[in-house]
Amino acid sequence: MTTVQLNAQIWRDMSILADSEPMMKRVAKYLRKLVKEKEDPTLMTKEEFFAKIERAEQQAARGEYSVLLPGEDLTTHLRRLGYDV
Repeated sequence: MTTVQLNAQIWRDMSILADSEPMMKRVAKYLRKLVKEKEDPTLMTKEEFFAKIERAEQQAARGEYSVLLPGEDLTTHLRRLGYDV
């Protein structure tokens, strides 16, 4: 089944359930559960973002960083740092 077909089937099924409040509540509850599963784990609040930047600045101040050399690609850089890439 294609995405378009699935979408049409879902809307047909929803129209059948739309006149039943208890069924719609169950559908809404299940949809919230599915949305939570799909949420992006990389999303962060503004405060979390600025805290992450602050931690990175502190690491840089302590000298905990590396720099790509001129003409160096990322794979070579990681190998130079001891990573097995």
